[in-house]
Amino acid sequence: MGNIRALTLKDKSEIKVLVVAEDHQQRMAFSDTVRSCGFHLVDCVTSSQLQDKFDGYESDIDIWLIDSDYDGYVASVTAASKTAAVLVGFSQAPYLNEAQQYAKWQRKLKRKLAQMLALPTLVDTPVYQDEVRGWRYVVFLGASMGGPSAVKEFLDYLSPMLPVSILLAHHFNLTMISTLPRILNRHNDWRCQMITSSQRMRIGQCLIVPIDKQIVCDSTGRIILLDQAWEGDYKPAIGQILKNTSDVYGSELINIIFSGMGNDGTQYLELIQDNDSQLWAQDPTLSACPSQPQAIIDSGYCTFIGSPQALAQKLTDYIADRAANDTPHSFIVSDL
Repeated sequence: MGNIRALTLKDKSEIKVLVVAEDHQQRMAFSDTVRSCGFHLVDCVTSSQLQDKFDGYESDIDIWLIDSDYDGYVASVTAASKTAAVLVGFSQAPYLNEAQQYAKWQRKLKRKLAQMLALPTLVDTPVYQDEVRGWRYVVFLGASMGGPSAVKEFLDYLSPMLPVSILLAHHFNLTMISTLPRILNRHNDWRCQMITSSQRMRIGQCLIVPIDKQIVCDSTGRIILLDQAWEGDYKPAIGQILKNTSDVYGSELINIIFSGMGNDGTQYLELIQDNDSQLWAQDPTLSACPSQPQAIIDSGYCTFIGSPQALAQKLTDYIADRAANDTPHSFIVSDL
């Protein structure tokens, strides 16, 4: 089907790949692997979404990765797109936070692609690097209307030398989101930047979640940018990120919800409680828009409420207390 040899003459960034998979986790793993190969991911869809969107694709597809029924419709569209290669079926991917198992799965897929496409260099592209992380805690901030001033005040009172990396999800105007780093960076030493590619969290950094693309985090502190829009009414989806980060970081996660409208973030609070993640909120009486922090407080799972300055001090004290309690204990050897 098609001319595979022609793909070896293309730059990898020009090789167009379409993923069709029914399972959400499988779609994320396939799309992450495609990007790590350096290919161009055209789309990542279910079979039903494919039928709705196929006519809108502007170019031919070089490679199809299909983990769905290879029925008559799929067979016809792969043929129509002048495809060079089709890979149908693959083992279930581990969750992205299971770093070692996921890396093994990804290497297996890359070897299969390398053999199928006669591109041996694919196997040499890195899939996982176990870097020594400088941070101990992940601090996830959720905000909406009235959030920029509150988050900025929080950062102004928080030392960038603390062993934390910050992830910020802010409901914002798509055309104005690029101005947010400049607002937050002013008069403090935090490095605030938009997430524009997959990267790792670092100390002294505040990474801002994009509005138009989903992210997912793994246990090594890697943030994976997905080529797919957020589901639901809220963009970015604070509740969805809360669930992912709580599942991955557990007791090393501190969630803080600032000023905003609505109740995004309340969907998975019982799960967050089970994972021993912290949940704090800005005092609604001090919020430009109180409904979002109030919804968190009303859930009964919020354990601290305060001004942005008080929240920064609480975080500083919390980290100091945890460090003191982590002092190694002496052991008594008994003959009994």
